[in-house]
Amino acid sequence: MTDRLNSSHEQASGARRLRLRSYTLADETAARAANESMKSDGSLFLLDWNETTQWPQWLKTINEHRRGLSLSVGLVPAVQLVADVDGDIVGSVRVRFSLNKELERTGGHIGYGVLPAQRRRGYATEILSQALVVARSQGVDRVLVTCFEDNAASARVIEKCGGVLEDVITIEHDARGLRRYWIE
Repeated sequence: MTDRLNSSHEQASGARRLRLRSYTLADETAARAANESMKSDGSLFLLDWNETTQWPQWLKTINEHRRGLSLSVGLVPAVQLVADVDGDIVGSVRVRFSLNKELERTGGHIGYGVLPAQRRRGYATEILSQALVVARSQGVDRVLVTCFEDNAASARVIEKCGGVLEDVITIEHDARGLRRYWIE
């Protein structure tokens, strides 16, 4: 799987390359800054992150989660990867290798985000495309991806990557509809 995670795909401009890769010790400062950037947007960047957790401990935790170890209630085996373009963090993705009832309803197999300053450059489409390769390498052939109904950009990305809308549901504590797509 490492070779697939480290594969690069050329961007439309041909000048910059995006790759999904594991987080490293060297990513701490940039990842913390990205986390703050996404908070202002109402999104999460570092999942399962707590400001009091030491970076090496968080890296250990996400590595355990990847292997299905030390999972809290509601979590499933998953990998968290950073989206890197020429050494700069532009986004992140979580690929879940299975779903529980709640994830099957609302969370899906893949959750991705692009930093606000990096949007509208095609990165979201490339992140999702590469995340699908990761999911398939782990035996997930039919992939659920969701987005809120008011997120037209994400809906376009999912559809561009082959997503077929199954339905729009309402979820507790959120008035927006949640679009549920399957990608085969």
